Amino acid sequence: MVGVKKSDSEWREQLSADEYRICREKGTEPAFTGKYWDTKADGIYRCRCCGEALFGSDTKYDSGSGWPSFYEPTAEDRVAEHRDSSHGMVRTEVTCKRCGSHLGHVFPDGPQPTGLRYCINSASLALDEKS
Repeated sequence: MVGVKKSDSEWREQLSADEYRICREKGTEPAFTGKYWDTKADGIYRCRCCGEALFGSDTKYDSGSGWPSFYEPTAEDRVAEHRDSSHGMVRTEVTCKRCGSHLGHVFPDGPQPTGLRYCINSASLALDEKS
């Protein structure tokens, strides 16, 4: 269920061109280029589009992929999963459940306790650092 709805022009006004391409058009930033891929700061990673708390820094780990990686969201009802068969692959897309923003993909090759790797674009996130 999507809780935040905006027109295309409202999203374009709110987001940079790159953020719009990634969040609203399901784009991907190049590996090792995003703002948060190697960030170690404590805090909550929020949806860039609506501010929903999505991932905690305590679940972030270095997957070696070049994108911020987490082994679980802050709560199961914060993200939605969708089958993605684009680019000749079958993957599981992850979106913000509140606003539908594209976040990245989830893979079954992460660490315990979940065994999952939520591979998320930095442009889809805003870090709310703990002080």
